[in-house]
Amino acid sequence: MSKKHSERFERLVDEARAQIRECTASDVKQRLDRGETFQLVDVREESEYARSHLPGAQHLGKGVIERDIEQAIPDTSAPIVLYCGGGYRSALAAESIQKMGYSNVLSMDGGFRGWREAGFPVQEP
Repeated sequence: MSKKHSERFERLVDEARAQIRECTASDVKQRLDRGETFQLVDVREESEYARSHLPGAQHLGKGVIERDIEQAIPDTSAPIVLYCGGGYRSALAAESIQKMGYSNVLSMDGGFRGWREAGFPVQEP
């Protein structure tokens, strides 16, 4: 079940979505299956990432991504796919790092929840 968000938050995310590109969990799975090279970044809280995450994903939480992205991914043209729990935080993070000059950023709509609902594998401790 989808979490109900406030109207203001949803408006903020909608504004971000108008400025970014999104993809689906199936798109990401296909890219992984083809062996494509891209940065897969989990922007959820550290505790969420620790419980389980997409295979091969690195963690750069929404709260620190702007501070840490340049060290983690110095190439501003590198292909990056961001995801969170449902696609809201990753949309905001995608807009933010685009403003920093990252030009090849996607946000995974549906997020981790959509990935799990599709039955795709997750990495657990």
